[in-house]
Amino acid sequence: MKKTTILFVLALTTVAVLSFVPLAFLKSPQKVLRHVVMFKFTAAATPAIVQDIENTFRALPSKVPSVKGFEWGTNNSPEGFNEGLTHCFVVSFDDEKGRQAYRDNPAHNDFVNNHLKPYMEKVLVVDYFVNQ
Repeated sequence: MKKTTILFVLALTTVAVLSFVPLAFLKSPQKVLRHVVMFKFTAAATPAIVQDIENTFRALPSKVPSVKGFEWGTNNSPEGFNEGLTHCFVVSFDDEKGRQAYRDNPAHNDFVNNHLKPYMEKVLVVDYFVNQ
């Protein structure tokens, strides 16, 4: 009887403590690797060409299994520090291995060599692991 009471009190205490602990602390944190790419296009890049670049880049996540997240947009900062960079793309991976698989993927290489490079005046790339 005494053992049962002690186990019952211990179980209630555990439930009470865990109800106050956020679930984020119970799960091991997942690393996320972000690949941020910003472009400035040449004067020869017409709106139709830029649209093709956007569409082709947006299609990559469906062709590269290691891509875990994707978002993009065009600069609208009023600060004027973009140095002519107009487009920002953020591609997310679980790790460096996933990023390398993306870089080695034929669809990525086709995009870079046949769609982007002929019209890329400037590029800035920053990769980082997300800190929370």
